[in-house]
Parts: sequence; structure tokens; C-alpha cells
Amino acid sequence: MMTSPILAALGLVLAFGTSAFAAPSSSLVRGGDFSNGKAGFWSTDNVRLAVRSGQLCGDVSAGVEKPWDALIGVDTGELKAGQSYVLGFEARATGNDAPDRIKVMLQDPKAPWAERFAAPVEVTEALEPASLPFSNARAGRAQLVFQLGGQQGAWRFCIDNVKLSPAGEDQAETRMNQNRAAPVLEPVADPVRLNQAGFLPGGPKRATIISLSKTPLRFQIVDGAGKLFGEGETEVRGVDPASGYSLHVADFTPLTRPGGDYRLVAGEAAGPAFAIDSDLYRRLSVDALSWFYPQRSGIVIDGAIAGAAYARPAGHVGVDPNRGDGAVACLTGPVAAELYGKDWQCKGTRDVSGGWYDAGDHGKYVVNGGISVAQMMAAFERAKRFAPKSPLLSDGFARLPERGNGVPDGLDEARWELEFLLKMIVPDGEPLSGMAYHKVHDIGWTGLPMLPHLDPKERALHRPSTAATLNVAAVAAQGARLFRPYDAAFADRLLAAARTAYGAAQKHPDLFAPVSDGQQGGGDYDDDDVSDEFYWAAAELLITTGDTAYLEALRVSPHWKRDPFDGAGFDWRNVAGFARLELALYGDPLPDADRQMARASVISAADRFVSYQKKQGFGYIYRPKGGIFAWGSNHLMLQNLLVTAAAFDLTGEKHYLAAAREAMDYLLGRNPMNISYITGYGTAFAHNQHSRWYAHQLNPALPSPPAGSLAGGPNATLADPVALEKLAGCAGSRCYIDDIGAWGVNEITINWNAALLQAASFLADAQ
Repeated sequence: MMTSPILAALGLVLAFGTSAFAAPSSSLVRGGDFSNGKAGFWSTDNVRLAVRSGQLCGDVSAGVEKPWDALIGVDTGELKAGQSYVLGFEARATGNDAPDRIKVMLQDPKAPWAERFAAPVEVTEALEPASLPFSNARAGRAQLVFQLGGQQGAWRFCIDNVKLSPAGEDQAETRMNQNRAAPVLEPVADPVRLNQAGFLPGGPKRATIISLSKTPLRFQIVDGAGKLFGEGETEVRGVDPASGYSLHVADFTPLTRPGGDYRLVAGEAAGPAFAIDSDLYRRLSVDALSWFYPQRSGIVIDGAIAGAAYARPAGHVGVDPNRGDGAVACLTGPVAAELYGKDWQCKGTRDVSGGWYDAGDHGKYVVNGGISVAQMMAAFERAKRFAPKSPLLSDGFARLPERGNGVPDGLDEARWELEFLLKMIVPDGEPLSGMAYHKVHDIGWTGLPMLPHLDPKERALHRPSTAATLNVAAVAAQGARLFRPYDAAFADRLLAAARTAYGAAQKHPDLFAPVSDGQQGGGDYDDDDVSDEFYWAAAELLITTGDTAYLEALRVSPHWKRDPFDGAGFDWRNVAGFARLELALYGDPLPDADRQMARASVISAADRFVSYQKKQGFGYIYRPKGGIFAWGSNHLMLQNLLVTAAAFDLTGEKHYLAAAREAMDYLLGRNPMNISYITGYGTAFAHNQHSRWYAHQLNPALPSPPAGSLAGGPNATLADPVALEKLAGCAGSRCYIDDIGAWGVNEITINWNAALLQAASFLADAQ
């Protein structure tokens, strides 16, 4: 889902406040107040360091050509994977040739110096504080560097109070400290924010009104002719810390009459038209599943099925200029040696055709494909267990070429990815046999727009990883039980592959995907903690086979009794939450006490999430780490919605169903941006998501993303050039722009849409 040449750089332009702060004792940078001299700080030979008036100053020589050729740096302490941090410092720049902006970055402490975090920072002659929140992807020590080259003349750069601390500890407040937004003190246009697609007759119906009023507002519900259907007073909620807006909530849940032209009016403000419709989420579940067909690799996309605008030739089948995926060799040369060592190699080529393109690029990644197909199959299994009359179980439900073959469409689409994942397994007789190649993608980035069949780049397979192998084990085991009534031979293939992959991962438990320099044509999908993948694979194998060996593996897992639901949402890197849902919902082979423990953990998490939602003025369920809205925040909210959905399935308690229904409102318009993040739904929806072939914004001859495309959503760690330029200074939940170049906030991905399918199908069926 990460598709830029500057993939590894997660940056934001800093505006500075006026407060100063001292480095706290918990800082991972020692000596950052320079009270004891330069401490561990160092510089390149072209930067002369000295402590002046309590600040560390570097005199940068003239004529240094590249920014990275002149550095001030320091080694840090140990960072934790998945932890949010805040980098803070004060900085100034003096001299006629001093720049107005420098780059600060956190990188690995040894070659290839892979970036962990990077940001351009504005500097002036005055010493100004900066505060940069970010999420750290992998554990270990790092190196903090300030890039100072690129100026013709000599100049001086000074820093003070340098600190690197876990988010949530005492931090100075600046205008860019994005975990808490400054209050917005001016009225906003279109202050009424609600689900623009509408509401279910028996579900909650709430709208958020942005208003500085400290007393309740009167509101009315009217139709297009002005007929009154209800009225009431808002509840004053105060300032929302993630957006800075002052909020009121209008509750009109008692209105159950179906209709298609309702409006909420509060004083001079009127919201968008909305419907009350019992079939509200049925079309969305169809679109969310149908979305995957035009995302397929290796097949002609038929416009009569996908829609005329989405017709295209097959991608990556070897037709010039395309190199194709039918015979792909492993990555070789200096890049492979640097990433994987000189000892790794594989002979010949592999047929890795098929599968889904991951996101806006043409890469295919096993770990993201794994969680995506898992959630697609989970939607099917949920319907089978809890909604046996669901149309999702039928053949002909979605827009797929396999319709009419007697197999439910959800399984037809899942099989397209599963067949690809099986091809990614190293065959018998080869080194690392049974393991799964981590990914296949171009050896260099392509530009936008670029249809799949026109991609001229060479493709390469990347070394197997434990994480990828366990993903294959998990989804193959899951698929084996679901496909058995429809294709027993395929189910047998899947189960055999699952067992083989699990055994191979046990033999190679620490073969991790490395972090690259971001220039190699695809995302890294690095993960150096695979305890959760082992937990997930054992869970699916136990559910499918009942083999007690997998139960014993679960019981010794660190995730067996650990709470996997922290409010930040689970994803491809953190799969223990999904595994726990599977055990709670379908873990029939578990002993009663163990099954009850799994169920209780889901219900307990759902209770917490409901309490979070009640306090949240926009109705979403999301507690990001450090308060920092993360990459793919919309998708993470959906994962939390699914926890409350599971609690409803386990208990039948309607307040969990109500919470899940209300949580969806945020994605469909009840949000600070006043936009539906799902293409084709609502009166104002995202339609310029980052994609190489849904690129209408760049080429009017190409289509916008299809209906049912979920945008990634607000991301306070600005990662792409468009966001850096246009969103600098944004509040967390307002760090979004509907622009094709804004891949950090506006990409589409298979895992995000799989979660959307799972949520939409639940909402369509649950009663």
C-alpha cells in the first residue's frame, strides 16, 4: 500500500510555536541539553561542532553539494516496534547562505542507513521549538541526523533540548504537535456533519454540528418539501482534541420512517440530504466485493462486468512492453546482496501470475494479501454462521466473471488470491522449501498514470520471510474449511499447503523481511515480530483440523492471554486481534474454558470501545497510539468496528450492534472533513485516490476509482509531497486531502477494502 520512491520518508513541514522545553530523563537521546558539552553528538568533517551558550552549533563549510554530505548526528537508545514517539528540539540557522529549511531524519545506525522517519523542518534566526510525532515500525537503536549540506556559502546551525520520547509523555505544545489540536475559534462552512448515505430504520441516528455555542442548539428534521418529522436540542460536547472543532451532537434515533430526502436543519445551517433505508449497506457490500475484480492481475478485465470505464487488457502476462509474472526470477545483484546477504539465491524462475495488485502500485505482497483474503473469507464465514440467508452466500451476488459457477462469489474472489499465494511457496528440493516468497514487484518505481499492461519494468521475487510463510499457513487453513463443501480437492491442496508452510516457519522462525532504502519499486512490509503470525496460523489450523498440537502452540504463545485490542486497530503487521476474533467466533475445537476466555476478551474490548465511542463527538471507535492519527486510520476504525460486531454475534446484545452501526457514520460523512471516504456514497465523496490506473485526475480518459473504494484517511505523519505542501499544520483528524498524489492519506489498498467488505456485509445482515 506504500507506493512512492520516497516510501520510507514520513515527513511533515514544521511550524514553530514559542514555548521552550527541557529534555526529559526518559529521552532516548542523552545529553540533548548540552549541559555537559557535545555528549555523544558527532558531525561530518565539513561541520565544525562547538557548544555555544548552552547550544550545540555546527559551522557548515561552503560548497557542500548534497544535503546528506554535511551532517550532525547522535545515536539513540532502543526504540520499540509499533510505539509512537515524539522527536523534539529547538533549532536556529544563521548566515547569509543559511537555508530556510533542513531535513531531520531517524535512520538505521548502519548501512544501508534505511530511513525510519524523515521530515523537512523550517528554521529561522530565532531559536524555535519543533515537535514531530511519528510511529516507529521496527525495534532497535537508531541514528538521529540533521542534513545540512546543499548551500553555496558557509552558515551556522544550532540546536538545543534535543529529545526523543514515547508519545504521551510530557511534551511541549506547538502548533504542529498533532496529537492534540488547537481549538478552532472561527465558524466553519457546512457545520452539519452526518452519514451522507443515510441510516438504518432501527439504528442510531446522530449528527455532529460544529458550533462555538456553549448552550444547546435547536434542530429539526425535515424533508425536501419542508415537512417537519422531528425536532430536538443538541448535546454540547465541547472541543474535540483531534480536530480542534467545538462540537454538538444531535440525536434523532426515534425517527424510523423510511425515506430518501431528509435534512437536518439547525438555525441557518442545513446538512446534506440523507435517506432512511433498510437496504443501505447491501449495495455497499456488493460494491466492496466487486472492487477486487478490476484489482486482479493476470486477467482481462471485462467492461461488461466491471463497467465499461474499467475494461483493460490483462496486466503482467508478458505482452510487450510488459515483462509478465509467468516466469519471474529472484532479485539479484548488489541490492539483493545488501538486503538479503550474499548467501541467498534461487535458481530459475517462478510462475507467480494472478493475485491482486496491492494498492495504487503493481506490487503483490504476501503479508498484505494474506490479511486481505482472510478478511474476505471471514465475511463469508460470518454470514454462514450467523446469517445463513445472507445474499453474500449466493452465486451471482457480485460483479465477477465466475458468477453462475455454483460457488459463492466471496469464495470465487478469494480463490483468485489464494491460488497466487500457493504459487509463492518455494517448491520441494529448493533451499527454504515450504517457505513463501515475501513479495513480487517491479525493480524500480513507475510513474503515474500507468496501466498494468503497460508497465515496462522487470519484475523480481524477494527472499522468503517467516511472516509471509505464516500468512500462507493461516489463510490456507482458513480456506480449507470454507472451500470443502464446494471443491474438496482444492480444500485438500490448501490444507496440505497450510501444514507445510507452518512446518517451514517453525524451521525458520526468524527470517525477517528487511527495510530497504525505499527506492526498489515496492513497499517493504517489514516485520521483525512474528509471534502474532505464529498465533494466527496456529489458530486457523486448530479451527480447521482440531489437532491438539496447534492448541498447545496457542497456549505457549505470548498472545494466548494478552489483550490484542488496544483501540489503535489491528492490521497486516499486528494480526493477533484478527486471530482472537477467529478463535472467539469459530473456535469450536477449543476446550470450553479456553473458548470462554477468548470470547470474554472480545466482549471486554467491545465494552471499552463502546465507552470510547460515547465520549467521541464524531462517533468513531479509534484510540490511536499517542493520539496520532496513523496511516490508514479509516481502515483501523473498521477493525475496531468489527470487534463490536463480534461482541454482538457472541452475545446478541443490541448495544454492540448500535455501536457498529454508528461507527460507520464517520466514514460516510460524519467527520471533520465533511466527506464520505467511500467512493460513490454520499453527496461529497473521495474520488481521486492514489492509483496508477484509476487516474482520472491526471488523465481524463482514465476512470476514477470504482464505487466502494475506501480512502486511507487522515494521517498526522505527513508522508508524501502533496500532504507536506498542502496539509502542513493540520490537526490530526483533518490531515486529509482528496488528491491522487497524496498516497500517505488517500491511497486505496486491498486490506482496507477487505475490512470494508467485512464491515458492510455485517451491517447489511445483522438484525
